[in-house]
Amino acid sequence: MESSPTNGLYIAILLYEAWSPDPSFEPMFEECFVLLRADSDEQALARAEQRSKAQETCYTSTTGQEIHWKPKRVVDVSRILSDTMVDGAELYARHFTNYDAYHAFEPLLGGTLD
Repeated sequence: MESSPTNGLYIAILLYEAWSPDPSFEPMFEECFVLLRADSDEQALARAEQRSKAQETCYTSTTGQEIHWKPKRVVDVSRILSDTMVDGAELYARHFTNYDAYHAFEPLLGGTLD
């Protein structure tokens, strides 16, 4: 991560895990993209970690299961790619080399360009 003197806006990718003491519960994960303002990469990472921990919760579902959501990982923290927040501004990008693995992972990959 590089320093951000221009705009101070970062995207943090936070991963959460849901678990339950109920043996019939199937673990679930949530990936969140969060916009953060920070003066440095280090501060952005610290704010992402704080945000992630602050989202930890526990509740009883409509089926009576005790559900716990806990932070699993801060996947990435990166300065937004555009200095202006306008229509079409590129906010975040990542690169990968294995499209088949990505396709297997991403359940919403049904796009229209293939």
